[in-house]
Amino acid sequence: MKKDIDFHQVEGVSVAIVRDLDALGQEEWNVYFINNNDIYLDNVLISSKGYGEHEGQEVKTSVLRHMYEQVGPKSAVQIEPIDPALFNITNEYWVSYYIGRNIHDKRFLFVPGSVVEENIIHISILEKEGVLHS
Repeated sequence: MKKDIDFHQVEGVSVAIVRDLDALGQEEWNVYFINNNDIYLDNVLISSKGYGEHEGQEVKTSVLRHMYEQVGPKSAVQIEPIDPALFNITNEYWVSYYIGRNIHDKRFLFVPGSVVEENIIHISILEKEGVLHS
C-alpha cells in the first residue's frame, strides 16, 4: 500500500520549461528534468499531463510517462516538447526516482500564466532560458 512506502524528501531536482531553437532556427519549447545533486538518480519515472479550462471549455491532455534508467549528477534530460498553447492550463510533472533503495517523489505544477516572459531566467546547467520549478 502507498501508506506503507517511506517517501524521502526531494532535494536538488527541478523541472524546467525552456525556450529552444530547432534546426531551422525557429523557437520551440521543451521540458527538462534537472539533477543538481552530486549523485546518480536511478529509475527516474516522470508522468506528465495538462488540465484546466480554456475559453469556458474543460481541457485535458493525454497522460505521458517517461522512464530514464539513470540521470547523472549535475545533468539534465529532455522530457518532452510542449506546445505554447498549453501554457494557459496547468501542466503537471510527477517525478519519482531512487537513490539507493530509497524512493523520492514530487509533483511539479506549472500553473496557468506561470510560463511568461517575466518568469524566464537563465538556467545555467542547460545554458538556456526558461521557467524553472524546484
